[in-house]
Amino acid sequence: MEVSNAKLIDRMRTADSDAMCPHRLVLEHVTSRWGTLVLIVLLDHSYRFSELRREINKVSKVSEKMLAQTLQTLERDGMVYRDAKPVIPPRVDYSLTDLGREAAEQVRDLSLWTERRLAAVQKARADYDAAKA
Repeated sequence: MEVSNAKLIDRMRTADSDAMCPHRLVLEHVTSRWGTLVLIVLLDHSYRFSELRREINKVSKVSEKMLAQTLQTLERDGMVYRDAKPVIPPRVDYSLTDLGREAAEQVRDLSLWTERRLAAVQKARADYDAAKA
């Protein structure tokens, strides 16, 4: 079922201005700095926490605390599966759920579009700045 832009915007509005609309909250989690990277990296395969952190650190340095919070948030949203194995030492693997894979593919596609169209965006910025000067 297609939803018009106007209806989507209406849905994203909230009656209580202090509370964040559920749609916007999910969007914030998926498109946050670390949420985006976690989702895209987990598209390849499951990772242990330290492996995931190393992979993300190839792009941008993430603290253990921020990565843990991001994983917990995405797990709560049903996008990341945390598999804790009862072994010594403890082993925890993170992977995408079906919902998470769907979101990750969307985020990856937007990221790839941004990479392809960056020159156009930079030109638009330069043109805008020149016109304002």
